[in-house]
Amino acid sequence: MELKEALVQITEIRTQMARSEVFRGYRAVPAAFSGAVALTAATVQALAIADPMQQCPAYLTLWIGSAVVSGASAVMEMVIRARNAGSSLTREQTALAMEQFFPCLAAGGLTTLVIARSAPALVWILPGLWQVFYSLGIFATSRLLPRPMSAVAVFYAVTGLTTLATAQGEWALSPLAMGVPFGVGQFLAAALLYRTLERDDDAA
Repeated sequence: MELKEALVQITEIRTQMARSEVFRGYRAVPAAFSGAVALTAATVQALAIADPMQQCPAYLTLWIGSAVVSGASAVMEMVIRARNAGSSLTREQTALAMEQFFPCLAAGGLTTLVIARSAPALVWILPGLWQVFYSLGIFATSRLLPRPMSAVAVFYAVTGLTTLATAQGEWALSPLAMGVPFGVGQFLAAALLYRTLERDDDAA
């Protein structure tokens, strides 16, 4: 019984350590890549999807596909770094970061599914909602991230609410409603990650 309690205490200590250490799995290059993907998707939409409200399946395919590509690059980077790390604490931090970010992704995905299938007239609110959900995901992992990354979460919250308030009528599902917030936001995240985590590593 004492051995079991000791193991539980060790596990709790390791979990607390993982929560208190800065997570170094988020990197600047995948963040910048996702910003480039967002700008590319916005360009493709402007050229190929003239009326997104009438071409909703094409619009959703474009942006959901872009999100999958961006997310896959970030996850791949984290998994590779975790596998190559000599410390099991790094792997625990990676699992914890994914666990904390997952609810916002699930909420965004399920909300998109419900609106697309049951209330297609409300599809115009999705860009703003996606930005708000993404903001919540960053806030959820903020304890693991460098403090300046909170500015990125605030940025997405502001742009999401602004998009909900303004991207209506003829501006509904505009390429700018997704391309600008996610393009600028991800490049901002990349700059902050490099400045707070990677610049010192490169210098060393």
